[in-house]
Amino acid sequence: MSILFIFLGLVLLVVGGEFLVRASVGLSFKLNLSKMVIGLTVVSFATSAPELLVSIQAALDGFSDISLGNVIGSNIANIGLVLGVTAIIAPLAIDRDFYKFNWPVMMLLSLVLYFILKSGNEINLWEGVGLLALLIVYLFLLIHRAKRSAKSHPIDDGVDDGLSKASNFKIIVWLLIGGVALYGGSEFLVKGAVDLATTMGISERVIAVTMIAVGTSVPELAASVIAALKKEKAISLGNLIGSNIFNIASVLGITAIIQPIAVKSQEVLTNDIWWMLGFAAVLIPLAFIPRKFEIGRIKGLIIVAAYCLFISMAFIGD
Repeated sequence: MSILFIFLGLVLLVVGGEFLVRASVGLSFKLNLSKMVIGLTVVSFATSAPELLVSIQAALDGFSDISLGNVIGSNIANIGLVLGVTAIIAPLAIDRDFYKFNWPVMMLLSLVLYFILKSGNEINLWEGVGLLALLIVYLFLLIHRAKRSAKSHPIDDGVDDGLSKASNFKIIVWLLIGGVALYGGSEFLVKGAVDLATTMGISERVIAVTMIAVGTSVPELAASVIAALKKEKAISLGNLIGSNIFNIASVLGITAIIQPIAVKSQEVLTNDIWWMLGFAAVLIPLAFIPRKFEIGRIKGLIIVAAYCLFISMAFIGD
């Protein structure tokens, strides 16, 4: 039964996330926001909704390990699984913004998260506010840089123009479907994960950092693989890095404001977060050695192999 709950939860999260993105973009057009701003902010927030709902639900139910494991595991999966598999299918080009802006911000927030957890074994209300404040600064700088870049060469914002014609009724229906599906999906997923962990004698932390994390990363993986197979524009490394930034700053920030997130398993600090920091840090040498500004098949295989090692050790060490 717990497997069925997890499956239903993941399906509802994928459906809910898709409808929420559509509704958010359609609403943004109604509010006359530029496509660039919609692409950089609204879509990013909407695609983080599954992680956010799961983390809030888990924190409210008293399963802080699922809240933390979901975000830490998703950040590892975004690099180890999504980036790695996509690079195996088609090489990823690296732009200067990656190492001059996005990567340093991701590393800074990852380290901030580590020191917050290390100092008090929890993320409290004010630390959640601080994470959100850092996100606002990041978004301000991101939009400023994008506007400056757009003057010299147009950017592809990845926003569907067709959604600008969506009626108010459609947007409301999409919002309702998205909201109900995300809420139901988070309920099913957390319940299924806790039941499965109890039945199999595995900790909620391991279930969260592996199964739940992969599940909430499935939409990004599917979109990336399809784009690579169609030989469309290479998926932007910046998008995956941006997703990791949003996961830490918005998902954990908002969740901590609603309900403080406590570290219940010390393995979060002694193991999981170090894997997250390691996957983030290794991107710089991979970006420059031996071939500069490209992550190709060999590098992709190395990243995926490291991710498989992480998953194996998570279950073995539990």
